[in-house]
Amino acid sequence: MKYNPFSLQEKKILITGASSGIGKATAIECSRMGAKIIITGRNKLRLEETYQSLEGNGHSMMIADFEQENDITLLVEKQPDLDGIVHCAGVVTTKLFSFINRNELKAIMDTNFISPVVLTQALLEKKKIKKGSSIIFISSIMGPKVSSVGNSMYSSTKSAIEGMAKGMALDLSGKRIRVNCICPGMVDTGIISNGAISEEQLYKDAKENYPLKRYGSPEEVAYAAIYLLSDASNWVTGSSLTIDGGYTIK
Repeated sequence: MKYNPFSLQEKKILITGASSGIGKATAIECSRMGAKIIITGRNKLRLEETYQSLEGNGHSMMIADFEQENDITLLVEKQPDLDGIVHCAGVVTTKLFSFINRNELKAIMDTNFISPVVLTQALLEKKKIKKGSSIIFISSIMGPKVSSVGNSMYSSTKSAIEGMAKGMALDLSGKRIRVNCICPGMVDTGIISNGAISEEQLYKDAKENYPLKRYGSPEEVAYAAIYLLSDASNWVTGSSLTIDGGYTIK
């Protein structure tokens, strides 16, 4: 076989939030690189669509709601020894700061921050993450680098996950487990088409604020995940890889 430092051949990778968007694209692209994929999400129909799109064999899927402790416990128990995790599950809640409330803040923090952290800790406790593995959190430029009107709650969750990832990278370095974040700008996923921002705002933002004059694709984020999962990034930990079409260098 031709040498390829970006190969994921036979690596076992768990991908959360794999029913759509970045999670779906990451699962498909990693399968094309030879990985054995375990996908999870809440929507059975969409998760099955992702599963049917995977290349190769040896893949598996599991419906799980990370707000339910029993689902996390069952998911952990059924995992093989993992070579990598990509945490893609997340939600966007847009509301002006003056109108947010405790329940909404707790809900978005639980989904975007607490759940992936708790899942990772449980996998580590049960020794399901192999030495030399790679853990990736899909963060965002929104929070760690910039923010926008109505995105204070979302931004706070992404800033929190980056802080956690840096501490984890240090704590897990003795096991050679690497922990990194990917920070995309606006990616053209269902979150946009479902009305996160209006079409007029989309056009203006793409035309005026992104030097490359477009949004990213889920596949372009997936390629970054492949790099961080592969042996090509063996000396990379505690980092935050920005993929934003030049948005944050303006």
